[in-house]
Amino acid sequence: MKSRTDWTPARWLRIVLPAVVIVIWLVAAGVGGPTFGKLSSVSSNDQASFLPASAESTEVQDWQRKITASDAIPAIVVVESDSTIAKADLADYAALGVKLGAVDGVQAPEGDAETSVAGPIPSDDGKAVEFIVPITDTDNVKTVVAALRTVVDDNVSAGTQAWVTGPAGLTADLVNAFGGIDGILLLVAVGAVFLILLLVYRSIVLPFLVLFTSIFALCAAILIVYLFALWGWIKLSGQSQGILSILVIGAATDYSLLLVARFRESLAHVESRWAAIGRAWKAALEPIAASGATVIIALLCLLFSDLNSNKSLGPIAAIGIVFSLLSALTLLPMLLAVFGRAAFWPFRPKFTGEHEHEHKHADEAQIAGLEGIRGLWRRVGVLIARRPRVTWVAALVLLVACAAGVTQLKANGVQQTDVILSQSDAVDGQKVVAEHFDAGSGSPVVIVADENDADAVLDAVTATDGISDASLYTGNTNPTATATTPEPVVKDGRVLINATLSSEADSAEAEQVVRDLRETLPKTSEGVLVGGVTAIALDTNDTAQRDLLKIIPIVLAVILIILMLLLRSVVAPVLLIGSVVISYAAALGVSALVFNHVFGFPGADAAVPLFGFVFLVALGVDYNIFLMTRVREESLRIGTRPGILRGLGVTGSVITSAGVVLAATFAALAVIPILFLVQIAFIVAFGVLLDTVIVRSLLVPAVSYDIGRAIWWPSRLSRLS
Repeated sequence: MKSRTDWTPARWLRIVLPAVVIVIWLVAAGVGGPTFGKLSSVSSNDQASFLPASAESTEVQDWQRKITASDAIPAIVVVESDSTIAKADLADYAALGVKLGAVDGVQAPEGDAETSVAGPIPSDDGKAVEFIVPITDTDNVKTVVAALRTVVDDNVSAGTQAWVTGPAGLTADLVNAFGGIDGILLLVAVGAVFLILLLVYRSIVLPFLVLFTSIFALCAAILIVYLFALWGWIKLSGQSQGILSILVIGAATDYSLLLVARFRESLAHVESRWAAIGRAWKAALEPIAASGATVIIALLCLLFSDLNSNKSLGPIAAIGIVFSLLSALTLLPMLLAVFGRAAFWPFRPKFTGEHEHEHKHADEAQIAGLEGIRGLWRRVGVLIARRPRVTWVAALVLLVACAAGVTQLKANGVQQTDVILSQSDAVDGQKVVAEHFDAGSGSPVVIVADENDADAVLDAVTATDGISDASLYTGNTNPTATATTPEPVVKDGRVLINATLSSEADSAEAEQVVRDLRETLPKTSEGVLVGGVTAIALDTNDTAQRDLLKIIPIVLAVILIILMLLLRSVVAPVLLIGSVVISYAAALGVSALVFNHVFGFPGADAAVPLFGFVFLVALGVDYNIFLMTRVREESLRIGTRPGILRGLGVTGSVITSAGVVLAATFAALAVIPILFLVQIAFIVAFGVLLDTVIVRSLLVPAVSYDIGRAIWWPSRLSRLS
């Protein structure tokens, strides 16, 4: 049955149009693909760089650069001996310090000093020594730390073990852990999607067409992100890089599945593949565009964040969604038009010339809207039609029960030594440092004070519980070269005080010390600032928690407005927003229980709830958009309640497939041994499945069926159906 609006282009256009579109995307992939390996060169995993300029620890860092004239990051080399280290042996260890100072990228000594490396510093128990090595080549910390580890391995004697740790060592191991993003992550994600598509469509050709669409979108997005990061417009981190890859593959595949479903449906009604792709494109355009716009705008709401890492992820991920949309609406239609029914080989759709649901059987006549619907989705439709209130109440109770676990979520930050889940030399070394030295050595609290109040502030710092030692910064000098005590370095009337913590620098106890100092020191000297590694972590967590309270209402308001415009209704959008919020809370609640009692995680990054919210709410609304736009289309034709059942029946399999694909792609993030990514992988993967199976399949259609035509209020449809 051919509609008068069906369009079949001229023969030359059928050749030229696909060729031009496919060539454009091939060029984009050819240029963008090789850029994938270059992303790490414009990526930074330095936590301090993501703080706002207004943060106190950022101000301290600026003063620290000015006073020390250096951006050096300290590495701690700790050597542990099986026996007590004799004082006579310290000369041999001093030679090791000179060799460490000679490594390329380590700060050069000043004046007559032989090396800039501090140490060997013996432990009180005499069984370990440590060196503090300032690394100035901050763009190549991974390379410098690797060289330090080589020097240490080549020079430690029998009966001793050595580790390179501290901020620089942990940063290097973090970069190493992110290394899999350039290869294994993409391989696992693509492999998972391919297998799912094979199982869903039982086709050899179609999975390749969909994956080409996703991968070409990713290549184009990567090219733009790389250029933006290179020009300094955005800050790219390893976690943003990983999320970009997963988001593009998942979103592009979801949009592609919706278009493919419409194309397959159209092939049964029209013989021409061009007429079929025209119908499919027109039918899929609105839900795909609305879905993409919702995700893009929700992601751009991250620009309201005070954390530069969150602020940068917004446009980075939005760029990915833009190209996912473009590829699904341009490249895939041309590929489907070229292959036609062969895309579904060996199970090609047959041309019937009539709508399948017009065939009515005796057992189908009882429930309007389920004509032609078979299998699982017919049974679900029958359940909703006969017991809508029982269905949605049961689903809601289940979600509320899951959400109860959210109170156990410990999203107030974790120690840096807990961030890396794989074996780490730096993490092991940090434990050795804590065993033999003040746990905070090498990562001091940095205080900026007025030079006139320097002594008073120093006394107040030393008297603070949790501080084992404190001293004024006197520069990179050799104290043995002169009998006098070096004068502190003063810049613009300000001095630095370095305070060693008794506890590990990234522990809760250390953060409390920073809070205490920030409360008490201003009473000694007005304008005193407290920073350092611990303060950076503290400010990051506090800012992330403020962002959560600020951005969630903005995202919800924006999505609600989009849904109102799309569905021409107030009631239905409010229902959809409520459903994704309870779905998010349920996913977070179950995740908290799993993190605490199954995986045994020590906690979660403070940004985890915000990232989980943005992805789950935006992507969860996607599936409701796919469902409700089809429900509205059917409601205009056959009435609201039959339209709900019909819309659920014809979209059930494709939306479920899309949910499984998206869950699988996000689950692939777990192959990167970083706590934050593993937690986001579980939250989003589980949340998407929960949303697909419970919310979109039962809760939303059952509530909508129970309410009836009033869900379209105040539009004309609420009065007609």
